[in-house]
Amino acid sequence: MRALSSLRWKIALTTTAVCCMVAAALGILVHNVVARQIVGEVRTKADAELDHALGHYEYGTSHGDVNVALDPPGLPERLRELVARGDTGSMVGHRGDEPVMWAAAPADEQTLAIWIPYGNTRDRLRDIDTAILASSIVAAGAVALAGLFLADRISRRLATTAAVARRISAGDLDARVGLPADDGGGGGDDRRPARSRDEVRDVAQALDSMAGSLQDRLEAEKRFTADVAHELRTPLTGSLAAAALLPAGRPKEMINDRLKALHLLTEDLLEISRLDSGVERAELARVELGRAVRRAVTGSGRDATVRVVRDAVVLTDRRRLDRILANLLVNSHKHGRPPVEVTVEGPVVAVRDHGPGYPSELIEQGPQRFRTGDPGRGRGHGLGLTIVAGQAAVLEIELTFANAPDGGAVTTLRLPVGRLPEAS
Repeated sequence: MRALSSLRWKIALTTTAVCCMVAAALGILVHNVVARQIVGEVRTKADAELDHALGHYEYGTSHGDVNVALDPPGLPERLRELVARGDTGSMVGHRGDEPVMWAAAPADEQTLAIWIPYGNTRDRLRDIDTAILASSIVAAGAVALAGLFLADRISRRLATTAAVARRISAGDLDARVGLPADDGGGGGDDRRPARSRDEVRDVAQALDSMAGSLQDRLEAEKRFTADVAHELRTPLTGSLAAAALLPAGRPKEMINDRLKALHLLTEDLLEISRLDSGVERAELARVELGRAVRRAVTGSGRDATVRVVRDAVVLTDRRRLDRILANLLVNSHKHGRPPVEVTVEGPVVAVRDHGPGYPSELIEQGPQRFRTGDPGRGRGHGLGLTIVAGQAAVLEIELTFANAPDGGAVTTLRLPVGRLPEAS
């Protein structure tokens, strides 16, 4: 059923239906025209025979034809009434079981009638109807095949465009439809005649143009972030060294606190720029996940309970995994509320707090730098979860953000499974 609902089948079926309706209308029109013509020919012949029979009747001579009679029993009643009023007429009727064309005229207060066999005329009409039906079927089939071919061509190009759009939405900004310049005629040149335009190609070119523009803007943003972080790193290092020479006291503590916060922000920006550039490579090893998570939670210095339901050996970079878990714990304590729970079940790690939960925009679109979402989860730069998403992509970890039914943010990590080491 899904295949029949696709665009190609809709176009093909619509084209075929329209062709069948046109063929039926033309068939009925041709049938009526031909039927009137054939009946007219037979009626003309019957009128001529009737005139001939009337001439013989007036002169009292024999017509010499057995198809002439006075007041024949099979004469249609309507034709008999017409003659009774003094008129002459003809109509199709039957003589016994045989269809005939009747023609009658008044003759000395009687009805002189002739009849001509009409069966051959019906056979001719039946043959013509058969020919019309066969021609209509052939035409409908040809149009259906042509419509299916054209619809398939359009549908394939639209499917390719949709697939590229999905790849771009997933983050592959290098994806392009890439239709050739001479494909379809009009393209995106508005100066070309409207009859040569190809709307599907226009959509593909617009998508490619949008992707190129978006990629340029993102690349510029990445370069700007990296440049700012690099430019800030040197003066911050000097400022930290100079602050260490200040005399002890509250002013020194405040200056050092702000400089350290700015230093951490700069380091986060540098890490994001490295992740964005795609140069980061994981040093994978087989790791017992339960032990690694306990060590990462202890090393983060954040209060959290670790529960290992079922341990597993996974293939990961322990340093990057520690960074991911540390950022998640910091985010839970900064924007959520305790208790913070970390659960290991096989290759899946879930980090949960009991705060107001993630904003809907973050769940739907993922974390974005310098966007903190719901003010209810506190203030921040939005870099911690951005780093989590970037490091998870390097480790090929399936990352999902959600909210627990009874409240609280839940972040789930599904790690690639590694094999247990062979016993020596």
